[in-house]
Amino acid sequence: MMTLRRTLAAMLLLLSVTGPAGAAGEGAAASAVGYRETPSLRARVEAGELPPVAQRLPGEPSVVRPKELGRHGGTLRMLMGRSKDTRQMVVYGYARLVGYDDKFRIVPDLLAEVKVEHQRVFTLRLRRGHKWSDGHPFTAEDFRYFWEDVVGNKELTPSGPPAALLVNGKPPRFEVLDDLTVRYSWDYPNPFFLPHLAAASPLYIYRPAHYLKQFHERYADPAELAARVKAERQRNWVALHYRQGHQYKNSNPDLPTLQPWKLVTPPPANRFVFERNAFFHRVDTAGRQLPYIDQVYLNIASPGLIPTKVGTGDADLQARNLSFNNFTFLKQGEKRNDFQVHLWRTAKGAHLALFPNLNVDDPGWRALLRNVHFRRALSLAVNRHELNQVLYFGLALEGNNSVLPQSPLYRPEYREMWTEFDLKKANRLLDQIGLTKRNDRGLRLMPDGRPLEIIVETAGESSEQADALELVHDSWLRIGLKVHTKPLQREVFRNRIFAGSTVMSVWSGLENGLPTADLSPNELAPTDQNQLQWPKWGQYVQTKGQAGERVNYGPARALKLLDGAWNKVSQDWEKEAIWHSMLRIYADQVFSIGLVGGVPQPVVVSNHLHNVPEAGIYNWDPGAHFGIYRPDTFWFDNAGDDGRGEG
Repeated sequence: MMTLRRTLAAMLLLLSVTGPAGAAGEGAAASAVGYRETPSLRARVEAGELPPVAQRLPGEPSVVRPKELGRHGGTLRMLMGRSKDTRQMVVYGYARLVGYDDKFRIVPDLLAEVKVEHQRVFTLRLRRGHKWSDGHPFTAEDFRYFWEDVVGNKELTPSGPPAALLVNGKPPRFEVLDDLTVRYSWDYPNPFFLPHLAAASPLYIYRPAHYLKQFHERYADPAELAARVKAERQRNWVALHYRQGHQYKNSNPDLPTLQPWKLVTPPPANRFVFERNAFFHRVDTAGRQLPYIDQVYLNIASPGLIPTKVGTGDADLQARNLSFNNFTFLKQGEKRNDFQVHLWRTAKGAHLALFPNLNVDDPGWRALLRNVHFRRALSLAVNRHELNQVLYFGLALEGNNSVLPQSPLYRPEYREMWTEFDLKKANRLLDQIGLTKRNDRGLRLMPDGRPLEIIVETAGESSEQADALELVHDSWLRIGLKVHTKPLQREVFRNRIFAGSTVMSVWSGLENGLPTADLSPNELAPTDQNQLQWPKWGQYVQTKGQAGERVNYGPARALKLLDGAWNKVSQDWEKEAIWHSMLRIYADQVFSIGLVGGVPQPVVVSNHLHNVPEAGIYNWDPGAHFGIYRPDTFWFDNAGDDGRGEG
């Protein structure tokens, strides 16, 4: 689902400060005691291969106050299900121009300061002396290169600036004020700019220009560039530039980074090694450069085997590919394998939800799925209480895909509407819309004579989804509808939905179930292709009509118009009123069929790993899973003091 990158416009006023809360004055304290050389880098410093730590750090580093002061050293092991999950180290590392702290406030990170004027003018100041992982300065030139040579190049970016940089269809005015200061200005407020920069998958408005110029036709020698294109077996210089410079993809070991750990293993591989970034910009209050941990190993394993491998001690920190139904097994391995299992709160509107595809190509199914009485009948025929008891020991929150009780926008009816288990009412609704004929197996027949057999497609990554669908199958059979489950690879899963081949899918619900009225309600309206209930409508809105299908269904169009109205109002009461209208329409129309929410996320933590919260919030955006808790401050108490620890 589309991530809530747009968040808490009221919090943007916090960005006139020069660093995270609690950091004021700490830079002087850290420099007064002196910076401590990282033991694992000491030999390289003494050999002249690296400058001393004081020269590697920015002149004004980001000083953080961890829960416990740690020690350097150690290797953190995690498991991932795919080679492309190297991008998770960008998520977990969570070095951003601005980022959320653990209270979900946006504060400067890579930036030294952000000045915001009327939500229209954003002046970004970099840290003096900040360097990329290869030691080259990080300056305004990296922003200019992105704006002029990437976005401004019709071959590299034929569609123009990213949608996140457009306000009313117009891009910002970009200015370089000096070597460390850039400015973005719009004619109208852009409360979404900073949340996009702080996202789990962030908007990158800079590139390592000194590295990428060798792949750009404007700067590279033509013969050398042609040779590089041929050597890398790329179509042209554009494809080469994209491949070598994709920061979020994190698959090029040569690409300089600003993250705490740098990839050193070229793909493909079964184990990816990340080593500390010797030029990382954060230090603790005792003068130790972060990260504390020297290396991270991402070991690739079949997603279905990951819970077993974690339970037998193959990971030091793990949440990805674990689900609540693994909790009992994991708890049994705690003492034997020296780890603890924490349960973190999740913040999605639904842990599991069914998404009828209102843009499905099949005309028979499209007509049914666009009939609100059909969607309501399906929701009424889900026994959420049984599902909660069987799969989650009664610990989950039953109900719709909507905001959680902790949200100030919560009203019970939003989660309860059309969610009571009522087979009589469900059958009556199906009869009312003309689905009265049945075959000899008791299945209702569609108007075109086909039996009501619905294929629910999954990404095939969770047995939990399959277990839930088995229970849904049993209850829907009692209203004359049979469920078939079809697991697919994630890319195939999404592409089939986008193409209109999928009738219904299962996924998690609203990305952030704890919004306030200051957050954009755009997840409730067709705004993005990744919305599984109306991907073609979302694509149409997302591309300004260049692709997809025009929103031609009344209730969905109403949500789109309300979302547009929210972007234009300024009063808090107006924003709140729009939110409530949208939440009510979304629940009443049953655009997604929420099953359960609030399911705890197991987080396995080695007993030797410190500063990982026992109680946290596990969420993609905002949150970046572990990111807001700054894994660069996690440390091992058994790292040793023989050159790997502090001694």
